[in-house]
Amino acid sequence: MDKKIDEIVRAALEEDIGSGDITSESVLDGTLLVEADIISREKGVVCGMDIIHRVFDAVDPGLKFRNVVSDGDLIEPGQRIASVGGRAHSVLKAERTVLNFLGLLSGVATRTREMVDLVSGTGVKIYDTRKTIPLLRELQKYAVTVGGGFNHRRGLWDMVLIKDNHIKAFGAQTKGLIREGVIKGTISRARGAVPGNIRVEIEVETLEECGWALEGKPDVIMLDNMSPGMIAEAVALRKDRGLEEKVLFEVSGGITKDNIRDYASTGADIISTGSITASIKPIDFSLEIVP
Repeated sequence: MDKKIDEIVRAALEEDIGSGDITSESVLDGTLLVEADIISREKGVVCGMDIIHRVFDAVDPGLKFRNVVSDGDLIEPGQRIASVGGRAHSVLKAERTVLNFLGLLSGVATRTREMVDLVSGTGVKIYDTRKTIPLLRELQKYAVTVGGGFNHRRGLWDMVLIKDNHIKAFGAQTKGLIREGVIKGTISRARGAVPGNIRVEIEVETLEECGWALEGKPDVIMLDNMSPGMIAEAVALRKDRGLEEKVLFEVSGGITKDNIRDYASTGADIISTGSITASIKPIDFSLEIVP
């Protein structure tokens, strides 16, 4: 993980600095030393303090970084969250990359905490999805955990998730199986193809499909784009079959701040939402040189 983060940091700095900061180099002496504060402009959950330390260090190991807060802390507008001192050229080279990482990751953590707070007391866990910014998945998933959420699969390699397109393709492959047989067949085939420590999940869209999937006993059934009422019926069906401890229910699709409490109150175990990583408003921070 550390190596991957360092690679991301180096790539981000290369993108921004390129052949050099011609503004600072043309205006400021290379020997000029400065102190600067990083200030929060909004309320939120801070995330990315170690990342920005790595950015400063990658630009210039001689910079002295001091954090005032830690990841997961609540911050207020106008609050100083960190300071850095050293060569002005180095501080200004790192500035935008530092603020970009800090703003994005704090935005993810803040949005996640908001969702977690909205379902407080229901027992439901908030999970992320693979709807992440390309190449920043590891960082965004870390920010989700800082906000109190949980990580779904990290990629296509660590979990079986049979979605509608897999079911359609399997149906074409088996030529003639009815929908019930296709759903049961995909679960059975996956079970036989992967090690026992790999979780198997299937996505269903109707209560009838949920019933068929329960017969296959996957680890998780994703109830996709169902209303809270339908999900409550699915939970009752699972209970009738005595599978509450064996099959988890994940709810996904159409989840908003306004309705998440309704979904969380159905008896489902997991709510997964791409909104906590894919459509994030970054938290606003600034870096200000101290006079």
